Amino acid sequence: MVYKVIMALGVLGVVLQIVPALIYFERKICAWIQGRIGPNRVGPVGIFQPLADAVKFIFKEDFVPGKADRFFFIVAPILVFLPPALGFAVLPFGNQIGEVKLQIADLPVGILFLMSVLSLGVYGIAFAGWASNNKYSLLGGLRACAQMVSYELTLGLSILVVIMLAESVDPQVIIAKQTGSLFHWNIFGGGNWFALPVGLLGSLLFFISALAENNRLPFDMPECEAELIAGYHTEYSSMKFAMFFMGEYVAMILLSGLLTILYLGGWYFPGITDPADHSWMGGLLSIGVFMGKTMSIIFVYIWIRWTFPRFRYDQLMDLGWKRLIPLSLFNVGLCAVVGVLLGD
Repeated sequence: MVYKVIMALGVLGVVLQIVPALIYFERKICAWIQGRIGPNRVGPVGIFQPLADAVKFIFKEDFVPGKADRFFFIVAPILVFLPPALGFAVLPFGNQIGEVKLQIADLPVGILFLMSVLSLGVYGIAFAGWASNNKYSLLGGLRACAQMVSYELTLGLSILVVIMLAESVDPQVIIAKQTGSLFHWNIFGGGNWFALPVGLLGSLLFFISALAENNRLPFDMPECEAELIAGYHTEYSSMKFAMFFMGEYVAMILLSGLLTILYLGGWYFPGITDPADHSWMGGLLSIGVFMGKTMSIIFVYIWIRWTFPRFRYDQLMDLGWKRLIPLSLFNVGLCAVVGVLLGD
């Protein structure tokens, strides 16, 4: 029990350390794409810029609007940050070391737990938009609720495809089914050429839905600065605003890790990790592989943000309801047909 608590604190500590690093790299990648220098003043090559930002957040005035609903105004940032942080409890981030599984909570229904947790984030955004007593915040909150509910359907259906391929909702089993070779990863059909279109389409739909769930460009309509100032967190400052900021990045890490587990073999990579190797070195290699895959997906997140323009709101909803959901249903049906034809 003690090592579980230590592991939980360690995972949370690592995630919170990754967040400022991601903020720094996002600024550097943005500058690289736009032909600028980026942070270069605070510390060598601007590496201490996130620390300077943290100090600024801590010492800024924590302002609460006079006519805001104080309780929900304070609770909202916590409800945005807490659900994705809880999601890390069931992510297997490495191979087993001895008798110790590199997973905080080994739940046989881990994927269902993750889906439940991810659906809670919308409440924090809705509370923030309503409790601020600001028309721009309210519009941003309403947009975010509609967007997240719409794209959660596609996200859930793309997860359902993996559940059908692996015949399990246990993250450990899903990873185990993808070991053996690169071809066994679910993105390539889980070891069957007939299921290759299912895996490729499912992973693409998951990634697009994850962008929308995180309110990242080109799906950042809830925060659209040109129309809504800053959307649902317009009235927030100091550490409350920082919690919204951290919640977005923690959710981005969680969904990237989930995509790695569902479609990219998790911590497994042929020639580098061995499922039968439960040594310390094997465990550390598996953690490195998992983090490498996750960070690669996050790089694509950042790349997309600084490459594509945002959708209009009607285009965003049209894409979700009239394009992605029918495609997701078709993919689930195709997966079922392939399974029946192959006798699985």
